[in-house]
Amino acid sequence: MIRLGELMMILELHRQGLTITAIARRTGRDPKTVRKYIERGIEAPVYGPRSVGRPSKLAPFRDFLSERITAFPELSAARLTREIRELGYTGAYTAVKRYLAAIRPEGQPKPYEVRFETPPGVQAQVDFARFVVEFADEPGVNRIVWLFSLVLGHSRFLFARYVLHQDLQTLLRCHMQAFDALGGVPLEILYDRMKTAVTGEDGSGHIIYNRALLALATHYRFQPRACRPYRAKTKGKVERPFSYIRQDFFLARSFRNLEDMNDQLVDWLGTVANARIHGTTQRIVAEAFAVEQPELQTLPEHPYGAVLKLERRVSHDGLVSIGGNYYSVPDRTRRVVEVQQMPDKVRILDQGKLVAEHRVLEGRKQYLIDRSHRTGGSIRSKTSSASDITLGRIGEHVPARSLEIYQTIGSHLAHGERP
Repeated sequence: MIRLGELMMILELHRQGLTITAIARRTGRDPKTVRKYIERGIEAPVYGPRSVGRPSKLAPFRDFLSERITAFPELSAARLTREIRELGYTGAYTAVKRYLAAIRPEGQPKPYEVRFETPPGVQAQVDFARFVVEFADEPGVNRIVWLFSLVLGHSRFLFARYVLHQDLQTLLRCHMQAFDALGGVPLEILYDRMKTAVTGEDGSGHIIYNRALLALATHYRFQPRACRPYRAKTKGKVERPFSYIRQDFFLARSFRNLEDMNDQLVDWLGTVANARIHGTTQRIVAEAFAVEQPELQTLPEHPYGAVLKLERRVSHDGLVSIGGNYYSVPDRTRRVVEVQQMPDKVRILDQGKLVAEHRVLEGRKQYLIDRSHRTGGSIRSKTSSASDITLGRIGEHVPARSLEIYQTIGSHLAHGERP
């Protein structure tokens, strides 16, 4: 004898056109049993002295759930349960999960997976995932953004951040931000064979890692490891959160710009992702992390200071192109300079002397101009300053500026120079 909820699922699947065999496979029932209850129809099975069932708490919300799952088929049951609770639903999560399983398009059976658990503090997994988003500040323009994710293998604690590039400088900067957020460093980090981490193999089949990544690993005292080719499942702990983030956070949301996107992500990580009971470990992620965090290696005493050095030419308007963006240098700087790229800032040297230092811009075709570079004032060594002007940032509105800025631009134009 089957229960009422399972009967309703069988009838719903039959209404959608699934075969008897497909319904039996999904519910785990014998095909003959499935056929019997389909032929019986809506008549509910009777068990116990109670002949009239209680009204379903989910019934008033089924249309809403059907509309949402039609518009966004990958939305998670946890996400939709939160949404209908805000509308007044007081029933169980399992009821929502069963209903959604019945109305989602049928997928192919997946093979069984072998899980590998790691002791606390031993391993993290890192990767990037591609997202396409239309920011409210740029209607009609689809932007590609990349989600950097680091997941601790034991507790499943998740750090994530959206960025515009997956280049080496961004990879290093995201590592530093993740370690600061964790308050420590795992013993090893597992990577897919991304080009910014792995450059190839030697004649003996040994992995060759990017030298800049190795320098970062030496400073923070972790061992990089690359998963085997075409075996991304060995990084399942970080691959699965990408799907989870897409379904539970990204879909059916709007974002003004990249900064707003990351602000919403940080809030979701703290209130949902790391506050939930993890489906595999059956522990609250934040509580498991509280146990794992003391097992992490301590952060280095000194900040990471390694640099990527390159040579650049200064344009006629006193700007240096670095990573697709433009940074100012002082007037009378020589035409060829040395650039030192650090994970979180860029430094520009003229004949070995530091002449400019800027925070890193994450977009492209943006301009960061220090006004002191155009007035003959002293060079500011701070990474960020009230004298900095950022132009062309994605998703930002044009700010109100003082007349002094326009006077400076006018002076350049008067001398036949580009502002």
